[in-house]
Amino acid sequence: MKKILLAAVALSPLASPAAAQTNPVPAAPSEADASGGAGTARQRDPHRSDDVIVTAPIRQSESDVLQGTSVLSGAELTRELRPTIGETLARLPGVSATSFGPSASRPILRGFQGDRIRVLTDGIGSIDVSNTSVDHAVVIDPLLAERVEVLRGPSALLYGSSAIGGVVNVVDRRIPRAIPENGYRADAIGSYGSAADERSVGAAADAQVAGPLVLHVDGSYLKSNDLRTGRGYLLSPQARAAALSQVGLPQDSDEPIDFAASAALRDRLPNSAAETWTAGVGASIITDTGNLGVSYSHYDSLYGVPIRYATEVGQEQEAPRLSVVQNRVDLRGEVQTGGGFLDRIRVRAGHATYRHFELEEDGSVGTAFYNNGLEGRLELVQANRGGWQGASGVQFFNRQFNVVGDEAFLPRNETNQVGLFTLQQVSLGGFRAEGGLRYETTDLAARAPGVDTRFFNGTRSFDALSGSLGASYEVAPDVRIGLNGSHTERAPSAEELFANGPHAGTQAYELGSPDFRLEKSWGLEATLHAHGDGFSLDASAYYNWFSNYISENQVDQSVCLARSDEVDLPCFQYQQQDARYYGFEADASLRLAQVGGYTINADLLGDYVRANIVDQGPVPRIPPARVLGGIEAQGERLGGRVEVEHVFPQNRTAAFETRTDDYTMTNASLSFHPFGSASDRTSILLSANNIFDVLARRHSSFLKDFAPLAGRDVRVTLKVGI
Repeated sequence: MKKILLAAVALSPLASPAAAQTNPVPAAPSEADASGGAGTARQRDPHRSDDVIVTAPIRQSESDVLQGTSVLSGAELTRELRPTIGETLARLPGVSATSFGPSASRPILRGFQGDRIRVLTDGIGSIDVSNTSVDHAVVIDPLLAERVEVLRGPSALLYGSSAIGGVVNVVDRRIPRAIPENGYRADAIGSYGSAADERSVGAAADAQVAGPLVLHVDGSYLKSNDLRTGRGYLLSPQARAAALSQVGLPQDSDEPIDFAASAALRDRLPNSAAETWTAGVGASIITDTGNLGVSYSHYDSLYGVPIRYATEVGQEQEAPRLSVVQNRVDLRGEVQTGGGFLDRIRVRAGHATYRHFELEEDGSVGTAFYNNGLEGRLELVQANRGGWQGASGVQFFNRQFNVVGDEAFLPRNETNQVGLFTLQQVSLGGFRAEGGLRYETTDLAARAPGVDTRFFNGTRSFDALSGSLGASYEVAPDVRIGLNGSHTERAPSAEELFANGPHAGTQAYELGSPDFRLEKSWGLEATLHAHGDGFSLDASAYYNWFSNYISENQVDQSVCLARSDEVDLPCFQYQQQDARYYGFEADASLRLAQVGGYTINADLLGDYVRANIVDQGPVPRIPPARVLGGIEAQGERLGGRVEVEHVFPQNRTAAFETRTDDYTMTNASLSFHPFGSASDRTSILLSANNIFDVLARRHSSFLKDFAPLAGRDVRVTLKVGI
């Protein structure tokens, strides 16, 4: 308690002697306001709502943010929309995806994944178990998203020390923010994708029913069959060779595996079908000085996990399906204080009960996952006083997690976390400076009576202090360079501390280390933002030094046998070592010509990350370098785009990995806006992805040797807004 009080004093902002000068804060952008995107060369205006980053506590123009950011909204979001948030964002600079089949794909930012990435819905965690394992889906439906913001770098730490890699925030309008024009608003979207015979529909409506009261209702439905992959074998050359070498060998099993049949599989990914539906209601009281709203949502999904085929005698292969249900209640409020030191006060909270059953082939429940979560944050936003503004607050997080069944690799556990944070900014002409600080206390306890007290006493506590300091300077009109430094401390997760059991999703016996210390890192990031009439450039380069970096490595079976009487899977143990991450990402666009009523733009993005564990070798599952270039024609009602993405081979592998070949995908799209480009709410989109049916594997996927990416996928999407 003494540490918390001291931190609270340290985070109290000092009053500025300058007279208060309160500037209006732009409202959160809606999809109707959004236009353009990463592939659009246009003059950026810092007062336009589509340029405002709403995830940061202090809303500001995208070009003014000191670290790498990306925004997906409007027509670009419609074009990139996929069933999972990971695949929806996978073409943004610095972003990849875990790609554990078409239904479970979580974002990867700068090579970081799992517990180092926070996936939020309107500023609060998704409250699921997607960070526990790559086969667990993120409980967020992109169909209902109006906007997705990706923040990388130090400011993301204001959302928790586990956001060291970055934050993905999916913004919807389930809790209405504004009274709709004419008293009502309705939007619907329907889509068909040929690769998985995917049919999806989503709709949302707001209505002003009495003065300041606005009601909201939404829902979505998706059904897909087994995914058709690129032309070729499902198993990679290495996996096929291993499987074929086992043909004819004796098998001590009641159900022998047909290795030849596995090696011959082509073009279609068995056990990858899915069916998902969601429903939600919300209500807000909205006035000129603030708003207060609540919502309830239900998520229900049944999806298959692609088979990791056996490649040697003695291995098992399963075809599990996951039945996922979440019920969630959210609250959001904001009030303007009327001037003075504080400009406004914000509160945000969410509570969810989650469960998923991993079903055996006969439909019985093999393993059940239960998660009860509560997260809330309070922010005090300062008024702009002579160029100085800031936001401070407190965040609380509670997770009660339990696994029951055949693969209960983790004991019942509970996590409690309290964080105090502040972000302060100073703007003096062309010079801007920003500093952030977060103190966090975390308590983790393993509650199950089966915890082996020979190795662990049941409770761990951590106190972490993270901070960042950065500055940027406008070296020319609309050209700004910046440099950020950060120090971060992250408490180990319950999975990293307590794991002790078989996990079929990763095909490993996972072993935690309850004596772990804080994971610490120092980081530097340089940024460049250049936006003018007809051009745009955003680039970042970064370097991170880790001490006590937590990674999972394959060790001798005897290590796991010392903690268990029976170990049938390869033994993987979490370990702490020093590590280094460095890389860059860049995104540029240029107006090439004006032909008739059409603007012709070209865009190019690229990213690269290199990660090493000191004295050991490459960090596993790091995405390779890639480049993506496109040419786009934009007219008042009609637009078209062609793009080519090349992903380089990944030859830097951990000892237990295989290399991944390069691939090149070509995509094209044609969009029609019957009411003009001023509104993206009504449109028809026809797109063809992976036109040449290339067989592609994403190195960051656990299943890349068994489950290639989608083959040729022709998609038709209709959006209607009234």
